[in-house]
Amino acid sequence: MHSQKLGWLLLSPTIVILGLFGIFPFIYVLWVSFHSWNPFAANPGMVFNWAENYRRLVFDPQFLASLGITLTFVFFAVVSELVLGYILAQALLKDFPGKAVFRTIHTLPLIMAPIIVGSVWKLMTTPSIGIIPYLLRSWFGYDLNIGQSAVAAFTVTVIMDIWHWTPLVTLSLIAALVSLPSDPFEQAQIDGAGKSQIFWHITLPLIRPALLATVFIRLMDALRTVDEVLMLTGGGPGSSTRYIGVHIFREVFPKTNYGYGSAISVIVLYLTIVVCWLLYVGLIAPRVKRG
Repeated sequence: MHSQKLGWLLLSPTIVILGLFGIFPFIYVLWVSFHSWNPFAANPGMVFNWAENYRRLVFDPQFLASLGITLTFVFFAVVSELVLGYILAQALLKDFPGKAVFRTIHTLPLIMAPIIVGSVWKLMTTPSIGIIPYLLRSWFGYDLNIGQSAVAAFTVTVIMDIWHWTPLVTLSLIAALVSLPSDPFEQAQIDGAGKSQIFWHITLPLIRPALLATVFIRLMDALRTVDEVLMLTGGGPGSSTRYIGVHIFREVFPKTNYGYGSAISVIVLYLTIVVCWLLYVGLIAPRVKRG
């Protein structure tokens, strides 16, 4: 009994912080999502409107368009980061000249705030002064202008996200690869298995839990991308990079539509949980059940 009380006592700071910064804000956002509320209007009170905000977003073409391009952005960004992260993790497990310097430079984007990342990429892609349009024009004769081309703007936001977050995937996979037992690999080599067979039948199943945890983290981050895209493209040109986080920002701050913005936030949270649950059921649960 004494140890049980000590356990709850030690957990109490975590529970208090979780309640203050996790549970209470979620309940408040959920409550606001059932109201029509503009705190800066002449009548700033909340008006309960049942599920009107949720009904509205189902028929909101701008929300549906934002959801579509967000899912496209998440797919290309996360898949690219996983592939590149794995290749770099395997490379960094080997010794080569300048490995420490390369590893430090590769990890630097992780310590940069998203708004700084957006500012840096804005400078690098501005047609008149940016190094990227200059190089593309010099080498390939291609004029990059993310302010006029929707495809170019979308592609640059994906590349920016890959540049920013691939180091996180690399570090996670390095930790997973280092902890693998050597016996299955030695046995596979004795049996004459090729590299692709070893990857698909040994490496991938063993790192699957770490890989899935990394995917969950990147999915949650990518779905709520706001700062860097807002700084780089402002959601344009048109609505080509108006991802769901940017859409919520536009609804809440310029339009001061807090109720509708809260409803979108709740739906995005729900979608994130559903996608993570589907990945868990598809990749991990069957193996746990068989085990």
